This record gives sequence, structure tokens and C-alpha cells, in this order.
Amino acid sequence: MSGISRYYAALCQLDQKNPLTREAIKKNTDTMIRLMEQAVLGYKPFHDVRLIVFPEFGHSAPVYPDVSDLLEHLALPSDNEEIQRIAAKAKELGVFVQTGSFLEVDSKWPSLVFNTTLLIDPDGQTILRYRKVNPWIPWEVHASPHDIPNYPDDPLPVVETEIGILGVATCYDWLFPEVCRTLAFKGAEVLIRISAYMDPWGTSEPMNWWDLINRSRAIENTAYVVACNQGASGDHYPPFSWPGGSMACDFDGRVLSKASPGPGEKIVVAPIDIQTLRDERKRRMGHDMRAHHRAELYRVLYAPQFPKGENVSPRTVSQLETLIAQSKKTLEERK
Repeated sequence: MSGISRYYAALCQLDQKNPLTREAIKKNTDTMIRLMEQAVLGYKPFHDVRLIVFPEFGHSAPVYPDVSDLLEHLALPSDNEEIQRIAAKAKELGVFVQTGSFLEVDSKWPSLVFNTTLLIDPDGQTILRYRKVNPWIPWEVHASPHDIPNYPDDPLPVVETEIGILGVATCYDWLFPEVCRTLAFKGAEVLIRISAYMDPWGTSEPMNWWDLINRSRAIENTAYVVACNQGASGDHYPPFSWPGGSMACDFDGRVLSKASPGPGEKIVVAPIDIQTLRDERKRRMGHDMRAHHRAELYRVLYAPQFPKGENVSPRTVSQLETLIAQSKKTLEERK
């Protein structure tokens, strides 16, 4: 496996208003393109930035509680004008870009909305599409691939690139260790987190779930973690405030770089050394939890739990509350 073994990742934290229409998304894309240029050109005398990461809902957020309104006002296909603009800039700058997520509609399931992020390569090509598999229920009414019978694509994909094997998961997905573990077992060396992680679970004590989860997933999977969080102020993204704190850590959970906690547009860069990671994975006899994984012990974890979708109708908050209650009942019955 050859490629670029040492480079920098740039986490581009955003603080901008949520658009209410597709036309308004253009302004957010303008900001993202400006930050791409700043990240690459501003740091050029010091670092080779090869990977740029934006946060969840970088393009648009679910400001409407009903799927039909999201479809009418904000949802876009994967190949849309805003992504094309970012892809063109990625090609111009010669970088990989993990786009901020957007609300996606797919003609295969025209009544559903996905929370989707794309990985774009330096040729401007989309090389990975990830749809959030664990929406923040009951509030997020996006569809999960889990909801769709016979979903045809890999819901947890990874991709081999010249800067390492990359995998991405979105915000709440990271509170399920199985998600990142699956990506790591598929070979992921850099785990990318795009997130809109709000207070009080963000970067502040006594919670600080943000640092805790990011560092834990790095340690568990002997992988780099590159995590970009929303920095939107409360008036931009009500009803929550968004603490930023975008960060990267190495395979031992050491924090390599971190934006100061608090809202605001910020760029933070961090070194990624893929060759060192590969050497450590090959060398270690101790603390290689991937190699030590005793899968047979955990079969109870993989029994069906949260009800799978039986059709492709949109979720609603009340329906999700019912499904959560069913899942809690299943837990009690298993004791």
C-alpha cells in the first residue's frame, strides 16, 4: 500500500445561519469554499493540508420537523450544484474533502430524507457516500439505511486512498462503539467524525462527551480520529448552542490539535502519520483491541433490538417514540 504517509488534516468549523430554502444553501457553500482556500493556502508555508473536514449540517439542517417540508424546501440529490462547487475547489486545491452533511433525497425512495456526507478526492470525484445510520431519535426524522428493507449499499463503507484508508460516521453514530469498530475492522486508519454536538454534552465539564468519545474511539480502534463539530451560535441554530471544539487525536488518544471551546468559525490543523499508525498496528502485541476482540462473547449485542423498518414511509417523532418504547420493552424481556 503506497501513498502519502504524512500530511495534515484541517477541521473547518462553521458558524452560520441555517438555510430555509435551497437557494439559501449557496451562501453556506460560499463560506465552505472560502475556508478551503484559507486552510490550504494559509497553512502552505508550514503544512501540507491534504484532508479538509466540515461539520454535520454544514450545508443545511433539519429546520423543519416534517419530512414533507424538508423535501419541499431543502433536500437535494447527491449530485447537486453545491457539491459540484466544492468538488471543483477540491480539484483546484488538490485535496480530499469530507463535505458537511446535507439533506439528501434519492429517487429510489422519494418520500425519505437522508442525512448525507460525501468524501471527494483531489480529482473532484465522489469516492464515498455515507448516510447517517443512527439519527438522533426521536427528534431527527431522517431515514437510516437500517429502515430500508434490502438496502442495496454498504451502510458503513470505507475507502482506500493515497492518504490512508478512510471511514466516516456522523455525530450520534459515534455513541455506538459498533459503528467505528466496524469501520476499523474493514481497515479504516482515519476515522472522520462530522458532528453537530450541542451543549451540555459538548466540550464543557462535567459532561464533555465530545473529548471522551473521540479519544475512546481512537484508543479502541488503534486509529486516528479527525472530528469536526458545529460552532454555530445559539441564534444561528436554535434551540441549542453549539460548542465547537473540533479536534484530532492519534491512535493512543493523544489530542493532536483542538479548537478552543465555544462557538465561532475556526480552522484547526493536525498532523496525520499513516506510516507510524501502520507500524504500530503491525508491532503491537498489547493494547490491540481489534486483534484481541472475542466476538463470540458478545452475541447478545447483535440480536435484533431497535425495530427495523418494514416499509419505506417517512418516520415521525410520535412513531419514533413508539419504536423506542418497543425497544425498551425488548431490553426488559431479555433480562
